[in-house]
Amino acid sequence: MLSAPIKQRVRESFDRAASTYDGAAILQRRVCDRLLAHLTPPTTPTRILDAGCGTGYGARILRQRWPNVPIIGVDFAPAMLDVARDAIDLGFAADIEKLPFSNEYVDLWWSSLSIQWCDAATVFADALRVLKPGGTLAVSTLGPETFHELRTAFTGVDAHRHTLAFDTPEAILTALEQAGFGGISLRRERHAVHYPDLKRLLRAVKDIGAHNVGEGGRSGMMGRAAWQRVEAAYERFRSADGLPASYDVILATATK
Repeated sequence: MLSAPIKQRVRESFDRAASTYDGAAILQRRVCDRLLAHLTPPTTPTRILDAGCGTGYGARILRQRWPNVPIIGVDFAPAMLDVARDAIDLGFAADIEKLPFSNEYVDLWWSSLSIQWCDAATVFADALRVLKPGGTLAVSTLGPETFHELRTAFTGVDAHRHTLAFDTPEAILTALEQAGFGGISLRRERHAVHYPDLKRLLRAVKDIGAHNVGEGGRSGMMGRAAWQRVEAAYERFRSADGLPASYDVILATATK
């Protein structure tokens, strides 16, 4: 779980990235599409919550499937929410760990690539609270093999953390079960996005606001010699498509 000061820095990063996010969010759109493909609620929802809606891509594809269903967007970065306004019916700047809604408010709770910034158990407990009986949860998040190339490249260069501590699929399953969800379906997929060089790979991560890594991250600039060592280490992962940024994607659906 991120501390309050770290979470505030993450919020500020996403606020700054609102104007660059859509141009860099290749993987994020792909994962939204994959989550929707595996979503089969038993009935047509009457109200949808997009928890951590970002710039609204998830809301837009949900709208394509259910054009007449109200969609409420929540994001803790107000600038992201401003970009999403045309995709949602109502928008709230709030933390998805503590949603500003009454009990049994929605019958589809959706969140794509947001809960890795939160405590999953807290998020799922509040999701259960706002879902109607029989309602559906659909969530995607990132697993521990995400950015494994980056961690490997920094091994021996410094002792700082360079990625978030991502939850395992087993931890996500346990959090859903302990929150009280049933009918849980969990799927794990590996995806990669390729870049011509390491600088552009890291720029893309920054352009979506995802460069904060919590406690233990580097606070200053890296020296030239250390950077060259990291570049050389990352080059070992190069393929014909370029340098990969790997994502360990967890897709889950469940019912209340």
